[in-house]
Amino acid sequence: MKTALIQLNVTDDPEENLPVTLGYVRQAAAEGATFILTPEVTNCLSNSRSHQREVLSHEEDDPTLKALQHEARTLGVWILIGSLALKTQDADGRFANRSFMIDPQGDIVARYDKIHMFDVQVTPEETYRESEGYRPGGRAVTAQTDFATVGMTVCYDVRFSALHMALARAGADILTVPAAFSPVTGAAHWHALLRARAIETGCYVLAPAQTGTHASKHHKTRATYGHSLVVGPWGDVQLDAGTQPGVYMTDLHMEQVGSARARIPSLANARLFDGP
Repeated sequence: MKTALIQLNVTDDPEENLPVTLGYVRQAAAEGATFILTPEVTNCLSNSRSHQREVLSHEEDDPTLKALQHEARTLGVWILIGSLALKTQDADGRFANRSFMIDPQGDIVARYDKIHMFDVQVTPEETYRESEGYRPGGRAVTAQTDFATVGMTVCYDVRFSALHMALARAGADILTVPAAFSPVTGAAHWHALLRARAIETGCYVLAPAQTGTHASKHHKTRATYGHSLVVGPWGDVQLDAGTQPGVYMTDLHMEQVGSARARIPSLANARLFDGP
């Protein structure tokens, strides 16, 4: 199955980002992809909460979501929107970091709100407090497609193996990990974490990523690691996109999931235990 990972370098302007994303989606479909994935915060990457309040929308009004639903329907493809930054009705005003699976009729078949918030101090100069602007989700989600069951996660979720094991035990054949990963932690951990999630579950892991230095008119710039990855069920890296934005094509062979799990049946061999 031809699959495309779209690697983006978005700004803090959703109107500016959307035509670029749509161009890549159309390119991917023209090259034969029937499953197209975009990164985390496809619509807008911003550290300014006041700016986000000005430019973000609620789900029902979001132009990026509407446009990608239209493209899925027009092109007859599945689209995984890695995530969109969206307004919510929460009293504290926090946003949602929400991933969507869109079917070839343009319908939303699954939504997933990122569970684990990136509240870390990577270096003395690089600190993130995602929970100050975004409220965490509380439910793991699988999406049923006509080619596989897909377990949906976002970025920092990759460090929490229990979530991915739960998705695999619920039937996931593919795990999606769209991201806007820090260059520091990306260089240290990105490949190892994604390979580990594939090895322990026997799933394909598809990780479309943001890349480069992100232009901003309203706050200091931010950089992301890039290196969108496809990891096979045996843990082999089948695609590494490097650091340039663009469309990166791969072929998924879903029979490899069953083959990997037959060789190392870790899901079947897992046992409950007491302690510590």
